[in-house]
Amino acid sequence: MSDTEVDTVELINSRRAGFSKLLGLVVTEATPDCVKATLEVREELCTRPEVLHGGAIMAFADNLGALACVLNLPEGAWTTTLESKTNFLSSIPVGQTAYAETTALHKGRSTMVWRTDIKREDGKLCAVVTQTQMVLMPK
Repeated sequence: MSDTEVDTVELINSRRAGFSKLLGLVVTEATPDCVKATLEVREELCTRPEVLHGGAIMAFADNLGALACVLNLPEGAWTTTLESKTNFLSSIPVGQTAYAETTALHKGRSTMVWRTDIKREDGKLCAVVTQTQMVLMPK
C-alpha cells in the first residue's frame, strides 16, 4: 500500500461514526477501485445458533459499497443506496473475523454498481452483495 492509501485508510477509520462504528468494521484498504475491511463477529451481531446475522452482513456490505462510491464522487456530490441484493452462501460463527472486498461493476455519472464478497477466516465465501448507489449532485 502506498503512503496515500495508508493515509486514506487511517482517515476513514478515524472518522467512523454512527452505524459503521457500532458494527465495528475496520477498513484495511481503500482505493477508488477496491475497498477491503474486516468485521469481528461478536455475540451482539449474531443470531441463533451464534452466527453472524444476515442483517449485519448486509449492513457491512452496504457501508463498504457507499464508501467505495464516495471515493469516486465529484466534488460536492453525495450518494445513497438505490438497491441491494444479497446471496447468503455460508455462515460465519461468533469469534471469527469476516473479510470483505468491494469492487466496481459499473462507475457511471448517475449510478455506480458495487459487488462485495464476504468471506470467513478459512477463505470460504459466505455472501455476495450487489448494490446500486445513486450519485447525488449538489444543487
